[in-house]
Amino acid sequence: MHPRVAPLPETPARPHTRTGRRTLVRRTLQTALSVAVALVLVAVAAPPANATPPNIPSYSTAVSRLAALTVAAESHQSTYDRDLFPHWITITGSCNTREQVLKRDGTGVVVNSSCYPTAGSWYSPYDGATWTDPADIDIDHMVPLAEAWRSGAWAWTTAQRQTYANDLGGPELWAVTDNVNQAKGDQDPAHWKPSRTSFWCTYVRAWIQVKWYYNLTVDSTEKSALSTMLTYC
Repeated sequence: MHPRVAPLPETPARPHTRTGRRTLVRRTLQTALSVAVALVLVAVAAPPANATPPNIPSYSTAVSRLAALTVAAESHQSTYDRDLFPHWITITGSCNTREQVLKRDGTGVVVNSSCYPTAGSWYSPYDGATWTDPADIDIDHMVPLAEAWRSGAWAWTTAQRQTYANDLGGPELWAVTDNVNQAKGDQDPAHWKPSRTSFWCTYVRAWIQVKWYYNLTVDSTEKSALSTMLTYC
């Protein structure tokens, strides 16, 4: 929608001289220029819109879902293997899960025939960095695969673990700075949180949603950390 331009104040009628026409044209051009400058300033000042994974619950829903989670000690740590979670499967055409997330969450993304991004930029909400090389981006599992395993996924079928590892329908997969993802590793919020506290509210709501949706347990220190992070909402 174009901004409305306030009408010029009424002035007494004057003869339609060439000077009068030039004045009117000059005023019209000045007004149009002012509007154009204002639009440019708004465009520059506005932060870029960043895509986020779907189905992040509201604060109130997250609170109730956290309360519904089963509290239990983690188990089966020694039997975890990443290969037990088939990941980055083909989703559509030549695009795998990772590439689908890069297309979904990036800005101006262009891909080649193999679905590899050849242009675009990606904003990492964990640390606030923006990257133009997809090699600088990892796709993070909000609740890491090893954490899911210790929280109940050890009892799942391979098909269920594949669904989890490639879930594009919930807030499980995030495009983030690679070394930030590596620093997080398989840690829960009791041991690792994003450096941007302004993102904690989104992070904790996404974490709770994944745990709740997949009926995974939380340990007591994890639940305490999640409760604290909810106070940032």
